[in-house]
Amino acid sequence: MAKLALLSVSDKRGLVDFARALVQSHGFTLLSTGGTAKLLAEAGLPVTEVGTHTGFPEIMEGRVKTLHPKIHGGLLCRRDKADHLAQAQKNGIELIDLVVVNLYPFEQTVAKPHVEFEEAIENIDIGGPSMLRSAAKNHESVSVVCDPDDYSTVLAALTKPAELQILRRKLALKVFQRTGAYDTAIARYLEGQQSEPDLEAMSGFPSSYSLTLKKAQSLRYGENPHQKAALYGTFHDHFQQLQGKELSYNNILDITAATYLIGEFERPTVAILKHTNPCGVGSADTLIGAWEKAYATDRQAPFGGIIIVNQTLGQDLAEQIKEIFTEVIIAPRFSDEALAIFSKKKNLRLMIAKDGIGADALQEVRSVVGGVLVQDRDRTLGNVKEFKVVTKRQPTQEEWDAMLFGWKVGKHVKSNSIVYCHGEQTLGVGAGQMARVDSSRIAVWKAGEAKLDLKGSVVASEALFPFPDGLLAAADAGATAAIQPGGAIRDEEVIKAADERGMTMVFTGIRHFRH
Repeated sequence: MAKLALLSVSDKRGLVDFARALVQSHGFTLLSTGGTAKLLAEAGLPVTEVGTHTGFPEIMEGRVKTLHPKIHGGLLCRRDKADHLAQAQKNGIELIDLVVVNLYPFEQTVAKPHVEFEEAIENIDIGGPSMLRSAAKNHESVSVVCDPDDYSTVLAALTKPAELQILRRKLALKVFQRTGAYDTAIARYLEGQQSEPDLEAMSGFPSSYSLTLKKAQSLRYGENPHQKAALYGTFHDHFQQLQGKELSYNNILDITAATYLIGEFERPTVAILKHTNPCGVGSADTLIGAWEKAYATDRQAPFGGIIIVNQTLGQDLAEQIKEIFTEVIIAPRFSDEALAIFSKKKNLRLMIAKDGIGADALQEVRSVVGGVLVQDRDRTLGNVKEFKVVTKRQPTQEEWDAMLFGWKVGKHVKSNSIVYCHGEQTLGVGAGQMARVDSSRIAVWKAGEAKLDLKGSVVASEALFPFPDGLLAAADAGATAAIQPGGAIRDEEVIKAADERGMTMVFTGIRHFRH
């Protein structure tokens, strides 16, 4: 009995060569549909239309063509069951041994600007997923291919039964991953098209949550060498690595944090991060000036850290950075001279932000026991026009500018956070302490280590001061202004403490917890 291969694809890459090998080297007879059949026939390959095979014509503008017992019986028939084989013979069903199907391009269709609803619906594939699922269910006997990249692997295995059996299971898994992602894409599109809006869906948080991402990279390990890890999604669509070692799990986390931070600034800015926390940030008229401010904040923590800039990184800055051991440097562009300097440090990872600095993401997903937490990314600084001066003394313009700079930085520091600034420069950063006053003390200590004077500085706190102690610690260190969300039970005590020290304080009305 002839071996049947059913081919029906939207993505026709490599199909003719694959089909030719099936016929000439492996003795397959080809079944096909529509445009795929036409392509094979034009290539001089013998091919039978599915309608001829089933004895039933393609109808309803192609909506019904492969949904037929002679197709699905040929796919689902178990070769190890005599009654299955007898029923197939009785009903004139020929067994199909290989299926090659990829689906209508639904995801690409709905990604087009202003796509019409009808066009989207017509690009929902029905027969394709049905054939794939039938073949994948019966993968003990049927080889199923949904990705043109697998053609060469399949051809190599066809003459090796043991290898083919192992490969079939892998291909079946790939099918269900693909059809699952396809159904998820359709569901998400339809959620957004409801004429009577589902409030949960409109908020971006539907009643069920599905996430299907393609594996982008196997990682050597996770946060620590004993943890396995991998990267999924389109991270590499946003960044291009020019040189250096393979990115690690921690590198990818740091790059993400650095990109979100630098996106807050328009003027030439340099940020240095360690373990996703900024340890120095500076803005100036030039990048070299910004670097001098950022590096002055902490000359110890940047060892093994991440440096990100928001303009072309040139020779002058490269000469400064080359003296420091750095894991990753990120820029929208590097000058040829800078690349030549960094090329001598073979392990240094240089990353170009392809879409410019300030990559965006609408939601963040974090794993928890038994599920995931999903939230909108914190993309706002609040409405500056609604910030309130709550003390007797009004801020000077210099204090306002420094507070807004510190507010931008503090948003990206792990809670509890305190950031001391002067002008467009961080002077001390305290991150991740259980008590806010301890974060303030650490920031003061770091400024002292860097020999930076906090007299006349401003302090930014990403969340409220629950007691006056944190504010008093800032005043004792020399700060003259503070910016914080406000909203504590003891706000009046904190305001009173500021007034008694002659400080000015601004309430933003919005907090930036970062756990």
